[in-house]
Amino acid sequence: MWMDRKKLKSFRDRLEAERSALVGVVGRNEDYGREADIEATQDPADKASNSYTKELLFSQSTNDRIILSQIEDALHRIDEEEYGVCANCGAEITSKRLEALPWVRYCITCQDLAERGVLDEEE
Repeated sequence: MWMDRKKLKSFRDRLEAERSALVGVVGRNEDYGREADIEATQDPADKASNSYTKELLFSQSTNDRIILSQIEDALHRIDEEEYGVCANCGAEITSKRLEALPWVRYCITCQDLAERGVLDEEE
C-alpha cells in the first residue's frame, strides 16, 4: 500500500465524519418532506411553495444519498486495502485529489473518461 497508516487513518476519520453528517442531513430532509405533506394548506401559492420545497429536498436528498454510498464504498476500500487506487486502471489516486474528495474511485484521467461516458462503470 502506497499510503502510510497515519494518512489512511485521517482519511477514514474524515469519511466517517462526512458519513455521520450526511446521515443527519438525509434524515432531516425526509422529516421536512413529511411535515410539508401534513400541513393543511388551502392557498394555491402555499401549495406551490410546499411542492417546490419538497422537490428541492428530494433532489438534495438524492445527491446526499449518492455521496453517502460513495463514502461507504471508500470505507470498504480502506478495509480491503484498495483505497487510493483507481478502480479502473489501478493507478495511484493523488493525495491532493483524495484530500479534495476522499470518496473518489478514479484517478483524474479515468474520472474524465467516466464523465464523458467512455468508461464502462461497474455499479
